[in-house]
Amino acid sequence: MPAILSVNHLSKKFKDLTAVDDLSFTVNEGDVYGFLGQNGAGKSTTIRMLLSLIKPTSGDINIFGQNLSTHRSNILKQTGAVIEKPDLYKYLTAYQNLSIFAKMSGIRVTRQLLMEQLEMVGLADRATSKVKTFSQGMKQRLGIAVALVHNPRLIILDEPTNGLDPQGIADMRNLILQLSREMGKTIVVSSHLLSEIEIIANRILIINKGKKVVEGNAAELLDPAKTIVQIETTNNGDAMGKMVQSKWGSFILPSNDIIKMQMNKSGIPELVNDLTQMNIDILSVQPRHSLEDYFLSLTTQQNYVDITKN
Repeated sequence: MPAILSVNHLSKKFKDLTAVDDLSFTVNEGDVYGFLGQNGAGKSTTIRMLLSLIKPTSGDINIFGQNLSTHRSNILKQTGAVIEKPDLYKYLTAYQNLSIFAKMSGIRVTRQLLMEQLEMVGLADRATSKVKTFSQGMKQRLGIAVALVHNPRLIILDEPTNGLDPQGIADMRNLILQLSREMGKTIVVSSHLLSEIEIIANRILIINKGKKVVEGNAAELLDPAKTIVQIETTNNGDAMGKMVQSKWGSFILPSNDIIKMQMNKSGIPELVNDLTQMNIDILSVQPRHSLEDYFLSLTTQQNYVDITKN
């Protein structure tokens, strides 16, 4: 697939603060590209530069094979975005909001097309309801309908599940997958939640303090063979001594007072059975992917074992 978005050595400084630091990445056509980082990592600043809302201090952004700084108007005509909470007219209906934004974009649309957009985001039955009566999840979905009204090639969503309840998060996730699978849209979606990104993204980029930490195919980064298993027993020291002498000893990772192992997730039932046979009293077995362990280390500043490069 050809690159639809290419970011090269992008940096943004605000006086003494470097919000984005020499960031480079590529989004291919058809990707759902997960842009992951803790709050304050530089995600929103990067997205604002992608949308030409702020200028980079240095670096280049190319979208659809064109440089953003010299082809801004043409690029933005083919790009849709929802930045944080969508800016909607709360005293107007969903349909009226969509119609107004279409006119502001200079697009001629029929009632049928607008209703199809509302149907796609699950709001056709609330077309005549005022936005002030909507939940935050419904407002987010209407914001996406607005972003899609001009049929963009690229969609950029900044933390689209922020502030949503579990049902709203599920609805947003399903909508993103629908846009990708049924409409073939290229989507960049930022989040601070790995658990959400890993469900929808085929490629993942993690940034921390404005710098790229890791990037790659989700299938590779989330390889089940790189599962971290944390085990708690009634006596971890005694359990560790027994495990080191067993076939599981080679899977144990260095860790202070905690039993951690790197292994394939499919082997957990056999591990639990063997520990039981060794008369080890197990309190808990917590599997977590190595990428999640790595990501949590960035957000909590705890020590971690970097196995993403294995």
